[in-house]
Amino acid sequence: MNIPLEDGYTDVLAKAQRGLGMADGRLTETSGITAAELVAARSGNATPEILRALAKPLGLDATALIRLAEKNYAPSVTEPAGFEMFNTPWEDFTVNSYLVWDAATREAIVFDTGADATALLHTIVSNSLRVRLILLTHSHIDHIFELDRVIEKTKALAFTPAAEPVDGATGFPPGRSFSCGSLQVETLATGGHSIGGTTFVVTGLAVPIAIVGDAIFAGSMGGAAGSWKLALTNNREKILALPPETILCPGHGPITSVALELTNNPFFPAQ
Repeated sequence: MNIPLEDGYTDVLAKAQRGLGMADGRLTETSGITAAELVAARSGNATPEILRALAKPLGLDATALIRLAEKNYAPSVTEPAGFEMFNTPWEDFTVNSYLVWDAATREAIVFDTGADATALLHTIVSNSLRVRLILLTHSHIDHIFELDRVIEKTKALAFTPAAEPVDGATGFPPGRSFSCGSLQVETLATGGHSIGGTTFVVTGLAVPIAIVGDAIFAGSMGGAAGSWKLALTNNREKILALPPETILCPGHGPITSVALELTNNPFFPAQ
């Protein structure tokens, strides 16, 4: 599925500056660029030199930021059998949901519902799948908009992080595990973008996959107005600490992998 990146380099700059609470004057002072150059960078006209100057005070990886600005990053990941991604429009952007199943038992798990579950439900029927679980990464409306419909059609049990109650779903505490056929699902508390944001790490397919919600995107990450440090820490120490081959399935934009993000995500410079 050819899906563009959720964020461009200007989004990355804005999220980093907002997350750090850094005023423009402080940013120009610490980076050594002029106010006019900062305006140019925000309008999409940054030179590599300006981006290198901005990267350090914003805690960004300069090489990855420049690669993003030059539109040279498009993650390529081979999807395993028993996995399907759905990308549906919501207002002026799109949102993802996912379906994972055991090929032997045909038992399946839905992760988030997206804005329109029509294709998801069609895939369930056409593959003769029995959905046992609906697992929600967080409670933002674009991710749960079709929850009632998916519950009605599948009769599956729905679960949401306990810190983010959702009508029709049972709350679960951090660290809970789930199983479905031969699939095992471990949960990681990856709050920051939202208070109870959860990553689901699924094993039992050809490669491990992690449904990360809006914690991290290909080449970017979700905004976290009051919890920036927590979001960065959870992303680095939990999500990016997974095996490098782990496929990352974000709430927006294309799928990626731990290995790709360690090299190409500006928010996580090498330590």
